[in-house]
Amino acid sequence: MDGPLKGIKVVDMTAAMAGPFCTMLLADMGAEVLKIEPLGQGDMLRGFGPPFIKGESTYFMVVNRNKRSMTLNLKTPEGLEVLKNLAKEADVVVESFRPNVKHKLGVDYEALSALNPGLIYCSISGFGQDGPLANRPGFDPIAQGMSGFMSVTGFPETGPIRAGVAIGDSLGGIFAMYGILLALIERNRSGKGQYVSTSLLEGLVGILGFQAAKFFGTNQVPERTGNDHAMMSPYGTFKTKDGHINIAAGNQGMWERLCKTLGLEALIEDARFLTVKDRVLNRPELSRLLNEKLKEKNSGEWIEILNNGGIACGPILNIKEVFENEQVLHLKMLEEMDHPLCGKIKTIGIPTKLSRTPGSVRTPPPLKGEHTDEVLKELGLSEEVIASYHENKIV
Repeated sequence: MDGPLKGIKVVDMTAAMAGPFCTMLLADMGAEVLKIEPLGQGDMLRGFGPPFIKGESTYFMVVNRNKRSMTLNLKTPEGLEVLKNLAKEADVVVESFRPNVKHKLGVDYEALSALNPGLIYCSISGFGQDGPLANRPGFDPIAQGMSGFMSVTGFPETGPIRAGVAIGDSLGGIFAMYGILLALIERNRSGKGQYVSTSLLEGLVGILGFQAAKFFGTNQVPERTGNDHAMMSPYGTFKTKDGHINIAAGNQGMWERLCKTLGLEALIEDARFLTVKDRVLNRPELSRLLNEKLKEKNSGEWIEILNNGGIACGPILNIKEVFENEQVLHLKMLEEMDHPLCGKIKTIGIPTKLSRTPGSVRTPPPLKGEHTDEVLKELGLSEEVIASYHENKIV
């Protein structure tokens, strides 16, 4: 089946994680994504590791499937002309340069939209396209710290903790795709392209949710609460005989079912735990009582018992266990593909399913510049000109 973005042409001038994640999401849904890489190392992520498989970075491979790659020297007049010719035929251009760099190169929105008024041009940066910090280099941990995200992550005694995945990069990519899709929908009405921008900082601030709500409502700075929910209890991680499990008694009915299932019915009428507010205020004592009971059985036993009792709960899996989990496999969140150098490789599946025009994992992450000559031929360049471009380090 063709994906919903079949026929949409994307020129991808991004590197590292956020931009390539965005364009991979587009490619998974059928867009034709051409990755433009600088000569030499190419996308900086190609050098990230270990691990490497046959010299290929697994970090690069996890966000670059379903794309073609060409190398191009944008600092040469010929390279810039190639890029402009690609932009003339594109629906979308995505870039992750620092704001001042794209203007120096001559590949900014104003320059390219003048050639293609229907072009949707998306910028992904660390801190936005203007303002006092716009031209600072921005990477995921810097944005996590500046967004407030790290200040509410961790335990009181640990100090701020960075998330164990590049959540700022991921959100930057997701919000960029969101903006691109909105612009494509609007273009169907107006026939006009537009400029889309987002940043790692904006994405992380955009998901502060209940932590921001607490500050807005009380003017108090939220504190770290570890694995406990700041506004719910019991809602967090609890100890069992052989490890830990998560329990989320998200409403009064589930709290009462939890007490009954654990044989702790007396807690329902205990004045310390009558309401959510009471349970949050007396969380340490409540957690002590629950942990004392939960230590009687193994995690697997409790998960079965609690699920049968209608209580939201689950195990805490390591990454190996995730990709062996029957539900994860049922949802096709693990895919395999053949790579020209690495053989059979694994990749994360597509989390959004469409019934009629689903996305798909079609081609492996490209080798650096693998499709350069192919793309130049599509632009009408002769074999002689292409050879001269290689000789003169234009591609």
